[in-house]
Amino acid sequence: MPLCDVYVLALKPPCSVSAFLQSLKVNDIKPIIQARVVRWVILPTQLSTDPLLAHNIHWDLLLILPGQTKLPGDTQSRVAASWTVTAGVPSRLIKDFAQKNEKLLNPPPGSVKPPEVGEVLTARSAKNLELSPELQDWIDHLPEGTRRHPVSMLNLLSFNPNQKQNYLKYGAAFAERIGSKHGGDAKIVGNVVSGQGKEEGWDEIAVAHYPSLRHFAAMLGSIDYQEVNKRYRVGSLRDTCILCTMEITDDGELAGIRGEVSDEAKL
Repeated sequence: MPLCDVYVLALKPPCSVSAFLQSLKVNDIKPIIQARVVRWVILPTQLSTDPLLAHNIHWDLLLILPGQTKLPGDTQSRVAASWTVTAGVPSRLIKDFAQKNEKLLNPPPGSVKPPEVGEVLTARSAKNLELSPELQDWIDHLPEGTRRHPVSMLNLLSFNPNQKQNYLKYGAAFAERIGSKHGGDAKIVGNVVSGQGKEEGWDEIAVAHYPSLRHFAAMLGSIDYQEVNKRYRVGSLRDTCILCTMEITDDGELAGIRGEVSDEAKL
């Protein structure tokens, strides 16, 4: 099973994201995923709270690199803070990943359906992966292009004892009907095997793709998703967190195309 190293990085001013990515390129390091951090969707409550949250760090960049890729000294010197975890990812997900990811970020014209919005469920907080007024308000006030841009959600997962099988039922439902209905695609999933994240108690990582934040919000607010979420996911987790990111080019520009649906429903 191939290993992948996940890095969440804060850069030292005045280093820009593009300058940092260029330093990787000069050193022949090609990330599997490179993404600009947008915001937390769910905060960890028990694990990694100090390194991820307590120092009020503004995280800039998510990198997923082939396992045992060392950041060279000139690149490390640009990093103000980092958090890392190593995960074993099934080879079927890594094989031809660049081509598969390109199709997700740049789908054929007209192939992405608008967000499917019916009766919308809301909750006071997004901590159980529900649609909160705060999350909806944040999405509503983003620039239109940002709301319609593809997103990659980094999930960290720690399971309650004997609850992994329940989570697997959630994962199957997500892939087969619930997540896929809203354009969701768990494009990277891996078991934590070593590194800081292992020491701090995380069991699994996942990166889920959505065609836009509107699609993500439509999923969270849907009755069918919440039925599966509450039945299989919520009780299976000891702790979790989700970091919203948008993938970028080597120049630091957003990668992928915006949704092309002109009559996209307002959520």
